[in-house]
Amino acid sequence: MTTPTPEHAYFATCPKGLEDLLQQELGRLGCHSSKQTVAGVYFDGDLSVAYRVCLWSRLANRVLMPLVRFELNDADGLYAGVQQVRWLDHLRPSGSLTVDFKGMGRGIRNTHFGALKVKDAIVDQIRDETGQRPSVDKNMPDLRIQVHLHKGKAQVSLDLSGDSLHRRGYRTAGAAAPLKENLAAALLYRCDWPQLAAEGRPFIDPMCGSGTLLVEAAQIALDIAPGLQRRRFGFERWLGHDNQAWQALRAEAAAQRDQALVAGALEIHGYDANPDAVNAARGNIKRSGLERFIRVSQRELAELKPLTHKAELPTGLLLTNPPYGERLSDVPVITYLYQHLGEALKCHFTGWQVGVFTGNPELGKAVGLRAVKQYKLFNGAIPSKLLLFRVEEERVIRSARSDAKPGEGAAVDSMFANRLRKNLRNLDKWARKEGISCYRVYDADMPEYAVAIDRYGDWVHVQEYAAPASVDPVKAMERLQEVMAVVPSVLAVPADHVVLKERRRQSGKSQYQRQDAREQFFDVEEGAARLLVNLHDYLDTGLFLDHRPIRLWLGQNSGGKRFLNLFSYTAAATVHAALGGARSSVSVDLSHTYLEWARKNFALNGLGDKLHQTVQADVLRWLQTESGQFDLIFMDPPSFSNSKRMQGVLDVQRDHVALIEGAMALLASGGLLVFSNNLRRFKLDYDALAAFDITDVTPRTLDKDFARNSRIHQCWEIRHPD
Repeated sequence: MTTPTPEHAYFATCPKGLEDLLQQELGRLGCHSSKQTVAGVYFDGDLSVAYRVCLWSRLANRVLMPLVRFELNDADGLYAGVQQVRWLDHLRPSGSLTVDFKGMGRGIRNTHFGALKVKDAIVDQIRDETGQRPSVDKNMPDLRIQVHLHKGKAQVSLDLSGDSLHRRGYRTAGAAAPLKENLAAALLYRCDWPQLAAEGRPFIDPMCGSGTLLVEAAQIALDIAPGLQRRRFGFERWLGHDNQAWQALRAEAAAQRDQALVAGALEIHGYDANPDAVNAARGNIKRSGLERFIRVSQRELAELKPLTHKAELPTGLLLTNPPYGERLSDVPVITYLYQHLGEALKCHFTGWQVGVFTGNPELGKAVGLRAVKQYKLFNGAIPSKLLLFRVEEERVIRSARSDAKPGEGAAVDSMFANRLRKNLRNLDKWARKEGISCYRVYDADMPEYAVAIDRYGDWVHVQEYAAPASVDPVKAMERLQEVMAVVPSVLAVPADHVVLKERRRQSGKSQYQRQDAREQFFDVEEGAARLLVNLHDYLDTGLFLDHRPIRLWLGQNSGGKRFLNLFSYTAAATVHAALGGARSSVSVDLSHTYLEWARKNFALNGLGDKLHQTVQADVLRWLQTESGQFDLIFMDPPSFSNSKRMQGVLDVQRDHVALIEGAMALLASGGLLVFSNNLRRFKLDYDALAAFDITDVTPRTLDKDFARNSRIHQCWEIRHPD
């Protein structure tokens, strides 16, 4: 029986968007003529060319050998068309097969039914001629057959590759690796890595995950055949297999690899904040045999810098596949991760080429660089983009600034204005010297003007304390209007950068209720940390300024320690501890809103969530069930809380003994609990806590801007006795 000859000898499949790269690769591998189509390339050549593609292609998923193509009208036509092929030329009667069926058409509305019809046609033909019936084996078949049905035509092909060619053999099945090897190779090609590698340029992946980009980069640079480690190919039990030609190709590729492993020299570095990912990457690299060329270490994005141990190295390629927020709620957090990446690039990677591959291209804007090129690709079924950047001054996207000029409006000559100027003279020089951008300028210094005024960079937050009933409300309003007229002029900020809130005595969860819904966050610097504040939406801004000295101290004394932050709010203290070298951290708070804010703060500072975890829980109950050990604990409970999520009510005066005892049960030997609260009438129960060594450190936790208000908070250091 004759088999109609398809138009081309072979068809290589690939992810959509890689067709042109695959066609170029096939040309380098000796293919004669080729033709692109959606998700693949047809090509011609002898059988050794097909073998070479299976062994050397970094981009293809499969290599198919079309056997027959025919018009399809119904299921019987499918059966008859498949029987045009003489299957005994391809499969032993005692052999095994599996059928992959794709597409639908007349009479074929189910791929399972289509595959069953094809299997029956093959098995019936062989049984009729030999009396034996081949078996079906979906895992390790002697022959894998693919049938593609499209626009009324069916094409039947042998799958020469077997398993998808992206499975190189170095990556364990259980490792978390959303980026397939052939897509990783394509990203490297798009970034011109072969040319950069030939020039001796370094390569960095700062969020390397299981190390796929690292291994593919090394194999490309060393010109190692990606299929050498595969256990088997689909053609090896095919009756038409030319084993002599195949073994010659394998031996040639193996000799080339062995020579490259001896003579090669590369600078390929991967980092990840997740220790599990680092371990997975190291395991994959070891299985690839490339551990001499690739270095992987656990490192936060906050520590991202070029290869400082070899200052003479030229600029190179930084390529990464950061998270992109599959859940909508993750996107605001991850935006700050991209922003931090962009700032690290602009600070340390001038002259480098950069590639960012993301399933959410809108996040690419947060990098703050203009892309020189963009490529549309698919990560599985997810539409994605590769954004290419060159880190150059002229490609930096500048943030839009307000058009309002500082000092708009004439200064009001009044007692309040004079006091505000005096405070500013005393504090501004101190703040500049200490590198402090957020500080309190005024706090009801004059009873007639009962407001607190805080500076946040070029923004000002004004909180009006509720006037007592004895104060004429009209007079109180006039004074507040005077404050709002004076502040822009004296503090030299635009009037629309002054935010006013009324601060009443808070109880329960009212301190956390939303005031607005602008979602207008901006970041401020505090020591080594960058922290997000929101002046409009909540009564508190996300940063308690009076705790600045405590946070800075925690950052300076957290190196190598396990850090716990209880009632963590937006976890500003945790950010300081993490940047100070804390081995790990846990931040516990009852509010989902503030824990999400905390994760944004982590991302803004390049901190991963594997080592720095957030826990939404009632702290008092959490302390009763937790059994971990921590070296440094910070606890700053609210004065009062009756959140619906809590059982009962938290009263810091009544409950502080239970809170401290619970925290001390988690404190490791030689560790330290820093306990603070803002209840002005608070009295620590030394008798109930006599089992611990307690030191009042309040004076050294108050900076100059809170010196007049020494009862703003109280703070103690608590230790286990020696």
